[in-house]
Amino acid sequence: MSDLILLPPLSLYVHMPWCVRKCPYCDFNSHAAPADEQGGVPEAAYISALLQDLDQDLADFPDAQAGERELVSIFIGGGTPSLISPAGYATLFKGLRQRLNFADDIEITLEANPGTVEQGLFQGYCEVGINRLSIGVQTFQTAQLKALGRIHSGDEAQRAAQSAREAGFSNFNLDLMHGLPGQSLEQALDDLRQAIALEPTHLSWYQLTLEPNTVFFREQPVLPDEDVLADIQDAGQALLAAEGYVQYEVSAYARRDQHCRHNLNYWQFGDYLGIGAGAHGKLTQTTKSAPMIIRTTKTRVPKDYLRASAADFRVSTTTITPRELPFEFMLNTLRLIDGVPAALWPERTGLSADILSATVIALQAKGLLQTEPGQLAATALGQRYLNRVIEAFLPE
Repeated sequence: MSDLILLPPLSLYVHMPWCVRKCPYCDFNSHAAPADEQGGVPEAAYISALLQDLDQDLADFPDAQAGERELVSIFIGGGTPSLISPAGYATLFKGLRQRLNFADDIEITLEANPGTVEQGLFQGYCEVGINRLSIGVQTFQTAQLKALGRIHSGDEAQRAAQSAREAGFSNFNLDLMHGLPGQSLEQALDDLRQAIALEPTHLSWYQLTLEPNTVFFREQPVLPDEDVLADIQDAGQALLAAEGYVQYEVSAYARRDQHCRHNLNYWQFGDYLGIGAGAHGKLTQTTKSAPMIIRTTKTRVPKDYLRASAADFRVSTTTITPRELPFEFMLNTLRLIDGVPAALWPERTGLSADILSATVIALQAKGLLQTEPGQLAATALGQRYLNRVIEAFLPE
């Protein structure tokens, strides 16, 4: 790896592992919330552990605090982060600011479940510095919400989005799924129409998949057939485009200049600290004997995480080898509809473009990668077969 590797933008992912109950399709690290003596999640203890977790990472990876390096975004995911109070987040942000250099225009996103929030809570989140919400609607259809095990109704989803705007959030995402059990084309489009009517700045719209280690994988529901799924995808994308939502990633659609900056940093192979139970991080180190890119993973079970302060929150630290970097880089960057400048490869990896050239030329010949000089991007055909395109960069 070259000594010319540059430090990319830095983000922070914070994982809140608890939810009211786990949905049957969910394969994220989420756990039914325990009750402490106050009748809620162990908020104070967990926030204290988060800051200790961060202290360990900053001690081991000093480039995260190098010079004037700024933190450009924070994403608080789960689980259900809206189970944590605004006061809890105020404590967390105070600790983070003592350790990290927040950019003046930092984006701070909180995932929220419509069944756990009301306007007063949204106002509190806004007041402590959260400036973007991602509201997990999934669908507005009562029967499908029940099938998905969601704790909210379609009306509550509507009210959550309206309350977010009234509380001062001008920037919010709605999460929607399609290809749901028993879903028709018209039902899928009705979900999109209802979401669009709420005027979010961003929509995440993706197909339900049956993931291992979920209830749905063990007890598989009847999903729409391939023809219906294709019709939903085509008609939904046309509707979103007509309403001014531009697709910029596989499942992300945004109004002009309202892309999720945190996720963009992932997809552009930026750096991110990951703290919290089961959180993952990716960090570039230039201060070691040789530059390297490292992935970190934290212990998954919340009770183990809360006990980890005297030991180590991290269960794995893996250096990405030069042979693995082409796949790792493309796994992220080719999700973007416009791809990335070819110059980003040497900037983010320290490796020569020659390493990619044979695979890139072969994929271009098949019509799967664009031939535009200076750009790495899938064609429309390549987007349809994106997994195969990315797998072409796996080490032999």
